[in-house]
Amino acid sequence: MNVTLTPSEIHAYLKRIGINTIKKPTLEFLAEMQQAHVHHLSWQTVDIFAGRPAGIDLQESVQLILQGRSGYCFHLNGAFSVLLHSLGYKVHWHRAGVQPRVNSFHLGLSVSLPDADPNVERRIVDVGLGGMPFEPLPLRYGTYGPTPFTYTLMPSSVVPGGWRLEYEPNGPSKGVDYDPEELTRLEEFNPKHEFYSQSVDSPWHNAFLLRQRDTDHSYELRGCMLRTHGIEGIRKTEIQTYEEWKDVLAKLFYEPLVDYTEQERREMWDRIQIAHEEWKRTQLAWSTEENAMKG
Repeated sequence: MNVTLTPSEIHAYLKRIGINTIKKPTLEFLAEMQQAHVHHLSWQTVDIFAGRPAGIDLQESVQLILQGRSGYCFHLNGAFSVLLHSLGYKVHWHRAGVQPRVNSFHLGLSVSLPDADPNVERRIVDVGLGGMPFEPLPLRYGTYGPTPFTYTLMPSSVVPGGWRLEYEPNGPSKGVDYDPEELTRLEEFNPKHEFYSQSVDSPWHNAFLLRQRDTDHSYELRGCMLRTHGIEGIRKTEIQTYEEWKDVLAKLFYEPLVDYTEQERREMWDRIQIAHEEWKRTQLAWSTEENAMKG
């Protein structure tokens, strides 16, 4: 890795995720940083939805975070890998893919402590998934985490020697597969990002989507529908006003849209409202048709 943060940038990055003190590169500090990162930096498609996707160059990803924003896997794991490298951790990049395939549509991370044997004490550290683990997971097969946020690590069925992380039931997808080969360059992810951020065939095309979690709950905001998942089950809430939408973004997802003007924020909300009303009409028509067939 040829990008290293200055001491002032490290302090700014840590402050962005609610940590005020630089500590030695221990497993405990790694866990503290991962939890803080997952909690304060949501996985999101806001810039893609707005037609202003940020690049995934490591410097760009770091600056995105330092300027009060967030992104999706390439930005989040890319920037976090730079922070960890700058603090003295050994960071390993991996090809990965959501669902049973490894197609570089996800940037995977594993981390070793300084002076540790990377084949013995490596940890999966992933802050760029839609359903993010809240702690570093040992690279040993097994099940980790409390209900309902359990994560199972198993051998990958699609890449020799690789591993697969399946996460909690009712999560955003079934899991992610990692290639064990360590990458030294990230250029191969550029066309994947171009597809995700610009193609009409992208799953994130016209999708305003944020995901975040804390100790007890995971949250997803899709347009103006808020989904909360915890031990008590799943609760869905319809956000009905612009002010309520902004409040949820800022207070729950730590996303106040700092580099968007008030007019741009309102235009986003208007687009979301139009799409939501169309979705409700479609659901009503589908329900009416189904009831007619039963009758």
